[in-house]
Amino acid sequence: MKITLPELSLVLLIGPSGSGKSSFGRKHFLPSEVVSSDFCRGLVSNNENDQSATGDAFDLLNTILRKRLARGLLTVVDATNVQPEARKSLLELAHEFHVLPCAIVFDLPEKLCHERNALRPDRQFGPHVVRNQCQQLRRSLRGLEREGIRHIFKLSTLEEVDAATIERQPLWNNRKSEHGPFDIIGDIHGCFDELTDLLHQLGYSVAHEEGRYSVQSPAGRKLVFVGDLVDRGPGTPQVLKLVSSLVQSGQAFCVPGNHDVKLMRALKGRSVQLTHGLAESMQQLAAEPDAFRAEVVKFLDGLVSHYVFDDGNLVVAHAGLKESMQGRGSGRVREFALYGETTGETDEFGLPVRYNWAADYRGKALVVYGHTPMPEPLWLNNTVNIDTGCVFGGELTALRYPERETVSVPARLTYYESKRPFLANKAERSVQQTLDDTLDLSDVTGKRLVDTRLLPRITIREENAIAALEVMSRFAVDPKWLIYLPPTMSPSETSKHPHLLEHPQEAFAYYRSEGVPEVLCEQKHMGSRAIVVLCKAETVSQSRFGVGQPALGTVYTRTGRRFFADDAVESAFLVRLRDAAEAAGLWSELATDWICLDCELMPWSAKAQELLRQQYAPVGSSALQALTAEQRILAQARERTAGLDELADRTTQRLAAIESYIREYRQYCWPVNSLDDFKLAPFHLLASEGAVHTDKRHTWHMEMLGKLCAADARLLLATPFQIVDLNDTASCEAAIAWWTDITSTGREGMVVKPLDFIAKGRRGFAQPAIKCRGPEYLRIIYGPEYLLPENLERLKARNVGAKRSLASREFALGVEALERFVRKEPLRRTHECVFGVLALESEPVDPRL
Repeated sequence: MKITLPELSLVLLIGPSGSGKSSFGRKHFLPSEVVSSDFCRGLVSNNENDQSATGDAFDLLNTILRKRLARGLLTVVDATNVQPEARKSLLELAHEFHVLPCAIVFDLPEKLCHERNALRPDRQFGPHVVRNQCQQLRRSLRGLEREGIRHIFKLSTLEEVDAATIERQPLWNNRKSEHGPFDIIGDIHGCFDELTDLLHQLGYSVAHEEGRYSVQSPAGRKLVFVGDLVDRGPGTPQVLKLVSSLVQSGQAFCVPGNHDVKLMRALKGRSVQLTHGLAESMQQLAAEPDAFRAEVVKFLDGLVSHYVFDDGNLVVAHAGLKESMQGRGSGRVREFALYGETTGETDEFGLPVRYNWAADYRGKALVVYGHTPMPEPLWLNNTVNIDTGCVFGGELTALRYPERETVSVPARLTYYESKRPFLANKAERSVQQTLDDTLDLSDVTGKRLVDTRLLPRITIREENAIAALEVMSRFAVDPKWLIYLPPTMSPSETSKHPHLLEHPQEAFAYYRSEGVPEVLCEQKHMGSRAIVVLCKAETVSQSRFGVGQPALGTVYTRTGRRFFADDAVESAFLVRLRDAAEAAGLWSELATDWICLDCELMPWSAKAQELLRQQYAPVGSSALQALTAEQRILAQARERTAGLDELADRTTQRLAAIESYIREYRQYCWPVNSLDDFKLAPFHLLASEGAVHTDKRHTWHMEMLGKLCAADARLLLATPFQIVDLNDTASCEAAIAWWTDITSTGREGMVVKPLDFIAKGRRGFAQPAIKCRGPEYLRIIYGPEYLLPENLERLKARNVGAKRSLASREFALGVEALERFVRKEPLRRTHECVFGVLALESEPVDPRL
């Protein structure tokens, strides 16, 4: 006998003790798939035959079942299960988790069960136990189907048991192996002309010959229809002919809508009310042949409630589907997919109030649905409603997947008046943005594993997440602006040069070893890292970012803090930037109304005033006074005492070092009396509407930002750079000479980057950037006297491995945050990555690196 089981099911092995259930389970199922009542009894009591532990054993069994069924795993229950009351709780679990209950019944001779139990010393119970179980089994056989078990397989002989095979059958909704690309079309409602308009807009060609339609698909794309093909519009028969032919030819998938199901019932002669456009559909179909109406019934009756595509990353259902129902089969799943969930109330138009399931959705799959008309596609928590009310005079919309782009065509006419006006004025902020006003603490706290495109499963420790939350909640800008935080940057390995800690040669050697042929060297500005989110107009801040008060953008630090304390200064700063972007043509060239820039903002003293006042200046001032006095005293003492020359020379060296230290930090400080005293040096054009620009080479970023800087040279500073061929000695030597020239005047140094923004290395991607700082600048980092031989020797023992790991993880999180924002995912998804970057910053890594 071939036993065909749905791939997601709860399988009950039913039979008396000794009927061979456990042996059958071991033969045909994975050990992890079989949950045995005897095994659970042993776990809780150390004795599988201790009947006093039966209650606890079944509590444990039910807990295991709940966990497995919640994860969508086929599970086998190895217990006698011969009594209806024993099966009841199991069937309730199957119903709760929307899995199909199945039964494999072992109706073997009672004598055989007695003989087997006699051979097992652990089963020495009276023969009456097996006799009662056999009788209970035979009484149960007649009622298994009434209990809700639709798949029942009966094994009556040893030969049948031995010959049985198990086949697992995918559920009809399982199309995970279909990866697209897809064009998913919203509620059509008989708008045939608009459907053909949309298909042409998507690149499909439609032909009509001898009453049949044929469609040529572009580039292997497939269509998916979210249901409600019929009613209200003038072309219900034509829509049905076109869509059914596409489904039958394998070019399309279709899920049923509530209107489709109602039409099918009407065509079957069921008693239904001819309302909400059904009367029009029945009238249109009355002019068609009987054979066509029969085909319509067969087509609509065969539609599956929902589909799961692309390895579980895409779900299509007419009214949407909660995560717990996706990929499962039950009457309640079908009901939800068709109608959604209502509160039981009606609104002022007499229509049912629907429960907003999407507001609570947290699933990884993108859910595409329709059912409720909206003035434009509604994105909410990784779901999108693409019913844009074509039949009511709106638009017919398609979602392109995996691109996540919507394409719409306007209705040619208003074919039906909507009871609820859905084309009212659009709100300034989207539903998603309003929902994002309240962030869930559980989304950013506790230990988390964050999957990114560049690195899988980045671990965020709970203690680090707490530190990040403290910073964000007390000091950060409006969270709506926080779409990115920059990563830390690793220095080069310790230089082999005897008198230097860092040198470009080590950075070049690293990238050469990673297989990177060319790098870009940028001059490193000594300022403060600043992220600028800039809007073309103040209204964009509300429509795209959802902030409460309109603004041209914001400027924040690498820890998410607001850079400018003065609103007027920030506003004037952003106006200058906006005008420069306009003059440079960035808005039109990028087809965007916002951009995100990674920059250095100078002077350093603008943000580090307290650091200068409390740390650098006191050290410099006190050391200068002390060493000057010491030098004077030693000069006097040397006139009277011999042997002080070495100490005097050392004091002179130390005094020169502190003078260099003071000179070094002072050159990065200047008074700021007006906006023109600031300098902004942008070096990454990170993102704009619809695009994250990590796919562009760094030369593209330099070119675009060069245009921006040229448009306002008083405020903006273009970053000097050189391109270096790592396999050309002369090219490398020229870059080293440039670095030497830069740093000889005390400038910070340079940053070495692969020419590709994301460069493939030996293991994953190479470091996104390596900084190589000059010897004089490093006095600020390591102290005035770090170049003294005994200090330098000790500092050369540093290890950059932990810093490199941290930089890679933060870079992956930053890129992922931008990509999620550009894809218009919920803010919590973007903040998961942004909080992750800030949390990693509290890892114990030497801050001087």
